[in-house]
Amino acid sequence: MLMKNASKGFTLIELIVSVGLFSLIMLLSSSAYLLMIGINRQVQAMATGINNLSFALETMTRTIRTGTNYSCNGVGDCTGGDTSFSVKNTNGNTVQYTLSGSAITQNGVALTDPAVSVSSLKFYTFGTPTARQSDYQQPRVTIIVSGTVSSGPGKTESFIIQTGATMRGSDL
Repeated sequence: MLMKNASKGFTLIELIVSVGLFSLIMLLSSSAYLLMIGINRQVQAMATGINNLSFALETMTRTIRTGTNYSCNGVGDCTGGDTSFSVKNTNGNTVQYTLSGSAITQNGVALTDPAVSVSSLKFYTFGTPTARQSDYQQPRVTIIVSGTVSSGPGKTESFIIQTGATMRGSDL
């Protein structure tokens, strides 16, 4: 007759090896997970900065589209570009956009977040004289913005954005 071994289960060496393998796999997967969390935070910080810049440019172009009396430092057409631009909004108030330090400002109030560092802001205006002044072009403004967006401590991404706006009404 054959004798059956009555002991069942795992040996101590088998348990140590399996716990060691499990620990190694968990260590590798948790470090990859933490790395992905860090990258996600950087991407979210950059997206927040870009969204803020997008909001500032949309605010500017909306005011420009619905406004009148475009000028760069009191001069009508500004084909060479200028860092300051003013427009009369729909309420009849003059709104001035400038680069102040590293922020785009509207009448002295910052439109951009501190995470967005604007290094250059240029406005190009065309067609600002009225038809009475023998100009039959529709007034339009081109805005070029460049700078960097912070995506964490010591990490930045550069950008260059160009957008344009044309006056909705006529400038007779």
